[in-house]
Amino acid sequence: MVGNILIIALVVAEQHLHTPMYFFLGNLACLETCYTSTILPRMLGSLLTGDRTVSVRGCITQFYFFGSLATTECSLLSMMSYDRYLAICKPLHYVAHMNSKLCVKLAVGSWIAGFISIAILIFMMSQLTFCGPNEVDHFFCDLKPIINLSCGNTHMLEVTAFIHSSIFTLPPFLLTLASYVCIISAILRIPSTTGRQKAFSTCSSHLIVVTIFYGTLVIVYLLSGSDALRDLNKVFSVFYGVLTPLVNPLIYSLRNKEVKEALRKAVLRFFVFDKNTDISR
Repeated sequence: MVGNILIIALVVAEQHLHTPMYFFLGNLACLETCYTSTILPRMLGSLLTGDRTVSVRGCITQFYFFGSLATTECSLLSMMSYDRYLAICKPLHYVAHMNSKLCVKLAVGSWIAGFISIAILIFMMSQLTFCGPNEVDHFFCDLKPIINLSCGNTHMLEVTAFIHSSIFTLPPFLLTLASYVCIISAILRIPSTTGRQKAFSTCSSHLIVVTIFYGTLVIVYLLSGSDALRDLNKVFSVFYGVLTPLVNPLIYSLRNKEVKEALRKAVLRFFVFDKNTDISR
C-alpha cells in the first residue's frame, strides 16, 4: 500500500511525470491501494483476533468493492496497453490521439463503469437465501463462495455474472492482447538492438503486470473447477488480490528509469528540506 501511495505522490508532484502513461499508472496505483484496503484489513483482523464472523451485508459489500475494482482494473490495463501501442506503433499521432482531456474521460469512464456494472450482481445477490453451514470457503467474500452458500436457485445470478464478465472483462483483455501483438511486432521490425531494447523498456513493466493479473485471473475463475487446481484456488487468489498490488510498485519503480529518477529527486528534496529545517532551528 505504501508503494502505491508513493507512486501516486510522485505522479502528482513531479512535472515530468504528467504524461498519459503515468496518469494511468497513478490511477492504477490508487485502485490497488483501494484493493488492499478492501481485503487486507478484514483478513488481518480475523487472523489477529480470531473473530472470523462476517454479516451477510458485510460480505456482499466487500464483494461489491472487490468486483468493482477488478472490473475497473481490466479497463485501466487495456487503456495503458493502448497508450503504449500508440506511443510505439504510431508515435507521430500519439500527442494528437492521447491528449489530457481524453485520458481523463477514459479514466473516469473506467471507474464509473466498474462501480455501476457490478450493481446488478449485488442486487441479485441480496435476494439470495442462505442456510447453514454459513462458512465462506475463502479468505474474502468472492462470487463463487457466496453462491455456494445459497440454498436457492442461483442460475440467473451465474448467467448474469457470465454476461458481465463477457462484457467488462473479455473486451479489455482482447484489446490488451491485440495492442501487445502489434507492439511486439513493431519492436521486432526495429533494425538496431539498442532501438529494440529502448522500445521494449517502455512497456515491459506493464506487460509483466498484465501477465500476472490475467494469468492468475484465468487460473482462479476459468480453471478452478479442475481437481488439480481446486485446492490452489485460494493461493492464486492471493496473487491477484493481495500480492499483485504489493508487487506492482516494485515492478514499475525497479524497471522504470523515470520513476527511479523522480524517486531519487524526491528523497534528495526531503533530506535537503530536513537539513534546512534543522539549521533554522
